[in-house]
Amino acid sequence: MTRRILGPLVRGSTYRRWAYLILGGAMFVPYLLLVAVVVPSVVPWGLDMTGSLLAGTVLALVVLFASSLIPAVRVLEGAAVREMLDDPAPGATFGPTGSMRVRLRSSAMFALHVLTGGVVSWLTIALPMAVAFSFGGPISGSIDLGGSVVVVPPGWASAWIPAVLAAGLVGLVYLVAGSGALLRRAAAALLGLPPAERIALLERRTERLAERNRLARELHDSVGHALSVVTLQAGAARRTLHRDPAVAERSLLAIEDSARAALDDLDHVLGLLREEAAGTAPQAGLDQLGALLSATEMAGTVVRAEVSGDFAGVPPVVSREAYRILQECLTNALRHAGRVPVAVRVSAGQRRLDLAVTNPVSGPETGTRGSGGRGLRGMAERVDVLRGDLRAGRANGNWEVAVSLPWGENTGREKTVGENVVEEKAMGERA
Repeated sequence: MTRRILGPLVRGSTYRRWAYLILGGAMFVPYLLLVAVVVPSVVPWGLDMTGSLLAGTVLALVVLFASSLIPAVRVLEGAAVREMLDDPAPGATFGPTGSMRVRLRSSAMFALHVLTGGVVSWLTIALPMAVAFSFGGPISGSIDLGGSVVVVPPGWASAWIPAVLAAGLVGLVYLVAGSGALLRRAAAALLGLPPAERIALLERRTERLAERNRLARELHDSVGHALSVVTLQAGAARRTLHRDPAVAERSLLAIEDSARAALDDLDHVLGLLREEAAGTAPQAGLDQLGALLSATEMAGTVVRAEVSGDFAGVPPVVSREAYRILQECLTNALRHAGRVPVAVRVSAGQRRLDLAVTNPVSGPETGTRGSGGRGLRGMAERVDVLRGDLRAGRANGNWEVAVSLPWGENTGREKTVGENVVEEKAMGERA
């Protein structure tokens, strides 16, 4: 309870809001001068002081509304709200706009800021001065408030005045905290995006995140596989360069092929990043499985492949993801198990594609789905998007990855990048 009561006195947000209100008070000064000085001196009518102030107030409000429609004012107000009120309208943009509704809402926020800031700024200046002058009252019997002398009883009879004014300073802090909180709510209501725009913004952000994850998987699987092959073949070429030049030449040829394939994949991913529709190579699919197995064998790994079924009926999206999964499995075998025999089984059925990769493994268990490895996590994401099943783990001294990928009526339809990433993100959240 004590923390809740004293919280506004020590929270940093209170003093950021105070700065926001003082900024509003600074912007209030020109309108105040218009009311108090300019209008009474130029109005030709025979108005008394009250009439001049009333006319000046009306004119100042008109000028306030007109100036609030200036795009630069909207930018200034948006920056102040974002920095000093802890961004109560995330995603909102501030600047020129053709929407009168948005401009009126921004004008209302600016007016609240200026008027509330003017009051709080006056109190911020007046209260400390009053407190300082009040301490002499009990001694001299009068308080000089900048030219206005207030007579007070001398002695203890007026000792309560400095205490009350000092308490008013504490109350000013609570007033600032409360005013700032109300203005923050007003900013969220007036400057925040409508629900439809917020949903659209979240969807765009989701698409970007999903696309980044997809491209990261592509780079990890394609370039990672190529680098694993290059590393092994470079070591083989170094060891056999003088002893067996023919073997060294084959290793160098494998390095060349792997590097060229990695460059093609990298060019494809960079084309997607640059949103280039043309000039990017299509992604590899199961039709290139033979080349993948050959490249793995050239790295010194014996691959026993069992392939059955007709890949022509496999939808392109399933074929591409299956290829990447197999590529990552072979990369993990090369990287973690070394040159051990690898068994690959691929079976294409009517509505399902089954994959299995098995290799001997020794040492502590690594690479499980929950261990945080990027490769297996990437495979899990690919499988989840296609509503498939993934099993990975040790069995009888072997490491086995088994994947089952079903497809339905719409799986084979080619989709745009946006459609793919939206489905990918949605399925990832569902999983």
